Amino acid sequence: MSEPSHRRFSLGIDIGGTFTDIVVYDHAEGRRFSRKVLTTHDDPSRGVIDGVDRVLAEDGVPAAEIGRVVHATTLFTNAMIERKGAVTGLVTTAGFRDALEIGRERKYELYDVHIEKPQPLVPRHLRAEVPERMDARGAVRIPLDEAALETVVDGLVREGVTSVAVAFLHAYANPAHERAAAAVVARRFPELAVSTSSDVAPEIREYERTSTAVANAYIKPLARGYLDAIAAQLARRDIAAPLLLMISNGGLTHVEEAKRVPVQLLESGPAAGALAAAWFGAEDAGGDVLAFDMGGTTAKLSVVDGGKPLVAYHFEAARQKRFAEGSGLPIRISTIELIEIGAGGGSIAHLDAIGLLKVGPESAGSEPGPAAYGLGGVKPTVTDADFLLGYLNPDFFAGGSMAIDMAAARGAMARVADAANLTVEQLAWGIHDVVNENMASAARVHIAERGKDPRRYALLCTGGGGPLHAYYVARKLNLKRIVCPSSAGVASAMGLLIAPAKVDRVATVAQRLDALDWAAFESTFGRLEADARRIVGETGLDPATARIERIADVRYVGQAFEVVVDLPPGPYDAGSLPALMAAFEAAYVEKFTRTPPAVSVEIINVRVSVAAPVPGGELGIRADAKTAAEPIKGYRRMYFPEWGEHREAPVFDRYAMAAGDRFEGPGVVEERESTLVIGPGASFRVSETGNLVVDLP
Repeated sequence: MSEPSHRRFSLGIDIGGTFTDIVVYDHAEGRRFSRKVLTTHDDPSRGVIDGVDRVLAEDGVPAAEIGRVVHATTLFTNAMIERKGAVTGLVTTAGFRDALEIGRERKYELYDVHIEKPQPLVPRHLRAEVPERMDARGAVRIPLDEAALETVVDGLVREGVTSVAVAFLHAYANPAHERAAAAVVARRFPELAVSTSSDVAPEIREYERTSTAVANAYIKPLARGYLDAIAAQLARRDIAAPLLLMISNGGLTHVEEAKRVPVQLLESGPAAGALAAAWFGAEDAGGDVLAFDMGGTTAKLSVVDGGKPLVAYHFEAARQKRFAEGSGLPIRISTIELIEIGAGGGSIAHLDAIGLLKVGPESAGSEPGPAAYGLGGVKPTVTDADFLLGYLNPDFFAGGSMAIDMAAARGAMARVADAANLTVEQLAWGIHDVVNENMASAARVHIAERGKDPRRYALLCTGGGGPLHAYYVARKLNLKRIVCPSSAGVASAMGLLIAPAKVDRVATVAQRLDALDWAAFESTFGRLEADARRIVGETGLDPATARIERIADVRYVGQAFEVVVDLPPGPYDAGSLPALMAAFEAAYVEKFTRTPPAVSVEIINVRVSVAAPVPGGELGIRADAKTAAEPIKGYRRMYFPEWGEHREAPVFDRYAMAAGDRFEGPGVVEERESTLVIGPGASFRVSETGNLVVDLP
C-alpha cells in the first residue's frame, strides 16, 4: 500500500441512511475538506461519486495525490433489512434443515399473542440436507455423501439460487466436510458464491453459526458487485489508491477479504463513529466518553473507556421490532458495542391512538426526506422541528448546498399541531424534547447494564444531529461536559482515516481449565494469530508492526453463557493456570460482583485480535486557523425551554474561533456540516485540539 508520505491526501467515504459523507485529509497541511450529499438508495455509488467529484473539483484535490481510500457503508445492512440480497440456498446436515427457522424458540415479547418471528433469509424450499455427520469433538460419524450433495445443489440452482451457505453440524470442531462440500460446489458451479460456516463463524452454537453463514451468503454477490463497481469508478477518476473497508470491529481490511466475508461490514458505519469519538475525546475528556452519533435515520451510542470503545462478539441484524432484543437475526462477528435508537433527523412525529406524541422509529430518510428538504415529504420530522425552533439556518444547511422550504416544514408541522391542539412552536419543542428523552432513556439503560456511572463521562457528539441534541440529552443524563469536534457532521468519515487494520479470529476449544491440553491450547492461539497476520500482510501492511491481544470466552461449569476475558500475553503452559484463573475471576467479579464457591471453570472459545497501524493514520489534531473575523455573525430567533418563548440569540461562527477562545451561551455555533446548540447558563471554549468544549450549568 502506498504510504501517505508518498501521496498527500487520504479519502474517507461513509454512506448513511440519509447522507453520504466525504472527507479528504491533507497530511501536509493538516487540513480537512468535506461534503455531505444525500444518499442515493437506488445506487449508493452514485452519491459517493457525486461527493468525490465535488471535493476534487471544488477544493482542488488532485486525484493522483490520494494515497488511500477508506469506505464504510450501510448498504449490506439495508439489503438484509429490506430483503434485497441474493437468492440464497442452505446446505446442511440431514435432519437439521429447520434449525435455522426454529432458532432458540424464545419470544422477544412474552405476552404478545400476535408476535412475528424474524423470517429466515433462506425459505424452507431452498434449505437442502445431505448425509454427513461430525460429533462434538470433530470425529467423523457419517462420511460426506458427495453424490447426494451434487444432486441437492443441482436442485437449488434450478430454483434460481445464486449463493449457497454450507453449515454442517459441529463444523467448528472439524471443518473437513464443509471444505469438501465447498470444493464440490465450486467445481460443479463455479459461478455460485459459496460461504461455509467454519470459515465465517467457526464457533460453537449451531443456530447462531448457521445464521451468520447464511447472512454472509445472502449479501456476498451484492458485496462483490458493489465493491468492484466503486473501485472501478474511483480508478476512472485516476484515484489509484487501494480501497480499504471499515469492518464492524473498528478496523480496516482489504477488498478481497471484504468480498469473502462481507458480513464483517454490517456495522461498519457506527464503528467508525465510535473510533472518531475515542480519538476526539482523548484529551478533552480523558478518553472516557459517551459517543453520541445522531444522523438522519438513527442515533447510536457507545461507551468509550480509557480511549477504547467496548467490543462485543455478537449482535442482531434486521430486527422484526427495531429495538426489541431477540427479534432479529443473530450474527456472530466482532463488533464495537453500541445501541441504536430510533431517533434521527428524519424520524417522523405522529400522534398515537390515544393522542400522545410519538417520534420515530419510522424515518423519512433521504427519500422523500423531511418536509423542509422540499423533496415531497409531508410528515413532520425532527429536522423540521429543529428548523422551526431556530436551531438550523435554512440559508446555511449543509453549507448552503441544499435549498430549504420553511413553508413546507411549517405546513407539515401544522397538520399534527392542529390535531394535538398545540401551536406549531409548542409541537416543535415537544418533538425535540421527546426525541431527546428517548435517547437519554436508552442511554441510561445501556450504561447501567454495564455497571457504569454516566456522570463520569463527557458526551461527545457527532453526526449531523448529534450537536443539535447533545445539550438537552446531556442535561437529562446529568452530565457536566459536552465535547463537539470540528466538522462533527462528518466525524464518522474522519474515523475511517484513523482506524488500524484489524483482524479478529475465533476457535472453539470447550475444555475445563484444570484439564486443559496446554500444547494444543497454545497451538490454537498460534494458528489464529498466523491467519490474522496473513490478512494484515495482504492488506499491504507489515505484520511485524501488529499488536496482538488474546481473549477467551470463559464460564463456570454448568452455566449457559460465557464472560469475555482479556488474557495475559502468551505463550501458555501449565504454569499459566493461576494467571488465567485470576483474569477470569477479575472479569467475573466486575460483571457480577462475586464468584461462586468451589466450581470448576471451562474455556469455550479462544479469540485473537491483531491490529496494525496504517501509515498516515496518526492525523494531526489542532485547532483550525480563523477564516472569519467576527465570532458572532448574526442573531436569530430561537426557542429555549428556560425562556419559554422565541427570542433573539447569537449565531456564533465556528470559522471565527481559535484555540483558547471562550464564550457564553445561549446560542448556536454554525459550521458547514453541523450546528451545536448551547442552552442558557452554559459556557463553551475552543480547546487546543480544535474541539468545542461545553461546560453545562
